Amino acid sequence: MADRNDELVFLPLGGLGEIGMNAALYGYGPENDRRFVLVDCGLSFAGEEAPGVDLVLPDLSYIEQRKKRLSAIFITHAHEDHIGALIEMWPRLQVPVYMTRFAAGLLEARRLGEPGAPKIDIRVIEPRKRIEAGPFSVEYVPVAHSIPESHALAIRSPAGLVVHTGDWKIDATPTAGDITDEADFRRLGEEGVLAAISDSTNVLREGVSPSERDVADGIAEVIRNSPYRVAVTTFASNVARLRAVAMAAEETGREVIVVGRAMERVVNVARELGYLDGVKPFRSADAFQYLQRDKVVAIITGSQGEPRAALARIARDEHPTLSLAAGDRVVFSSRQIPGNEKAIGDIMNRLAERGIEIVTDADGLVHVSGHPRRGEMRMMYEWLKPACVVPAHGEAVHIAEHARFARTCGVPHAVVAKDGAMVRLAPGKPEVIDHVKVGRLYKDGEIVVDEGDRAIPERRKLAAAGIVTIAIAIDDRGEIQGDPAVDVMGLPLKTRAGEELIDVVADAVGRTLDGLPRGKRRDSDFVETAVARAVRAAVNGQWGKKPACHVLVVEV
Repeated sequence: MADRNDELVFLPLGGLGEIGMNAALYGYGPENDRRFVLVDCGLSFAGEEAPGVDLVLPDLSYIEQRKKRLSAIFITHAHEDHIGALIEMWPRLQVPVYMTRFAAGLLEARRLGEPGAPKIDIRVIEPRKRIEAGPFSVEYVPVAHSIPESHALAIRSPAGLVVHTGDWKIDATPTAGDITDEADFRRLGEEGVLAAISDSTNVLREGVSPSERDVADGIAEVIRNSPYRVAVTTFASNVARLRAVAMAAEETGREVIVVGRAMERVVNVARELGYLDGVKPFRSADAFQYLQRDKVVAIITGSQGEPRAALARIARDEHPTLSLAAGDRVVFSSRQIPGNEKAIGDIMNRLAERGIEIVTDADGLVHVSGHPRRGEMRMMYEWLKPACVVPAHGEAVHIAEHARFARTCGVPHAVVAKDGAMVRLAPGKPEVIDHVKVGRLYKDGEIVVDEGDRAIPERRKLAAAGIVTIAIAIDDRGEIQGDPAVDVMGLPLKTRAGEELIDVVADAVGRTLDGLPRGKRRDSDFVETAVARAVRAAVNGQWGKKPACHVLVVEV
């Protein structure tokens, strides 16, 4: 029985205000003693704002400080933006993690490939069976998506039922994985849905998404009509797409080659769990060159322009075993994730320059999203009849539009929230009641740093204006010993007048040192500051930019 001070809250730590890095808390109880479950623990990819950083993780410090009140983690599906941060973040939380067999298989394969990765307490779930976690009872409800074994979560508490949709779409004919069963969601709707925390990705698109079966037909047509080699690049985790390519290749008498470690991991897990039953074994990359040009299809990683992935290396003609020639085709069976357009465009241009044909979803139905359009969302709200919707999984424009759209579907309340906004779902009117600290962590090589770490802004500065390094030897009388050593990186070679910029730096150093009395020269900190200020001013006068400047005074 609920106490009058008990509240049910939803607190996103990632995924509301961006697409990616999904992590959301549900809490129940009085303000000072709430019990929590965490739904998903995903990552995103760094852009130009974090030079040298590949992965971005959610800052979970809010729940780390309350981890004794965290009962469990529930993973909706195995996409990296929902599961990718788990290996790094789980040691900070150390609670049971519930997920499907497929997600567990992929996570274990990845863990084994990362030296020192922790052994996570994984509990494999059964769909439609309830799991008790503190005050919550959580049921996994199968949905269609672009990876097998995706699920919505029916989260029950003494305050009522909340449906966390996860990533989903309506697809009556998926080629791998489950359907989004109307009966499941009508059953939940009849029980009474307090709130739906729902996918916003495609809220700006009208209509209903095509089926994976339609995409399989489109890809088969492209392969059938290709005179030479075909390379298909797609998200490694899209088993339905891998199966579609493989079946089309078999129908046209072609061998399938899989290239890329991420792709190979997915294929191994999918075969083990039966998702590639009936599909002939794939060939290794070594077979690519000796197979006839009209007898091969390659499935390769790199659809988002990743510089180290197979497609980028093929485009640069740097791959050790694969190369394409004029007349071959590359099929982009994927969407462009915002921020990756330039990298993808660069690859397409390199391929086009070599006479390689490019096929995208602008040329035919070779890709479909795994997220619902407005027509599907309307159907879902008709089934669930939620009292409230909190739009999730989207940027600000998607979330705002989703809230407006939900109201047109007859949903009484729609709460616009963002990362860090604590939404009270019950009792009373749903609303934002608090804001907590959230942010990003950067996986920088093998180290995880806070977004405020000095390394990141320093790299941005270096990328914009380079660095000048100066070493000066001064004895204990304040005399300069020898000529200062000067080096520059990232600066233009010459000024507009043709003078070498390193000479401008050297002259500024010399003038500054000559102008300092001996007593001041014996103060290393003073010398370093004076020289750095003079050099930055001199370079700015000639170049219009102030580089970073590192001055080292050696006392001899």
